[in-house]
Amino acid sequence: MDIKKFWNEAVSYNEYLREAGERLGNPRNQQDAEFAEYYKLGIQRMNRMWEKYIPKEEQVEALAKKHFRGKILIISEAWCGDASQVIPVVVKFFEQFDVRITYRDQHPSLIDHFLTENSRSIPIVIFLDEDNQVINFWGPRPKYGKELLEKHRSNPETYTKDEFYNDLQIYYAKNRGKDTIEELLALL
Repeated sequence: MDIKKFWNEAVSYNEYLREAGERLGNPRNQQDAEFAEYYKLGIQRMNRMWEKYIPKEEQVEALAKKHFRGKILIISEAWCGDASQVIPVVVKFFEQFDVRITYRDQHPSLIDHFLTENSRSIPIVIFLDEDNQVINFWGPRPKYGKELLEKHRSNPETYTKDEFYNDLQIYYAKNRGKDTIEELLALL
């Protein structure tokens, strides 16, 4: 897999947000039109998380001790609820590094190398070295979010999809990216 091709075609966070707004206001296809409400929510959540997230000093210090010299590629779509909570945190925390975002639906061959339980779940955060080799990857949500999903999957009658989504968003709002960064740091 030539990940450099995907890196070169990826966009900045600001471009990602701009394109999300364009897709909301002027859908490019039927899926964009059908996902309009999700784009709207995603943009709101990304803006809110960008404002609320403040990197923890101990995590910043832990990153410095890792001596990471690479870059970060994120596979995502702006309509994704998990992505809207994770991407602003990753971009802000790793602001001294080059972070780019590539679209899952435009490049399915890339996500197929990073499946989660045979699913194209997003976001996927990929750490690359200076030669575009994969160091490690993470996603699509922190461990606690995965536990909530498993709770729903194991008994959807008593823990409904709506309850799962609600609890997941409450978790993201209260946790404010702390767990995401802890898990990412553990991979470096």
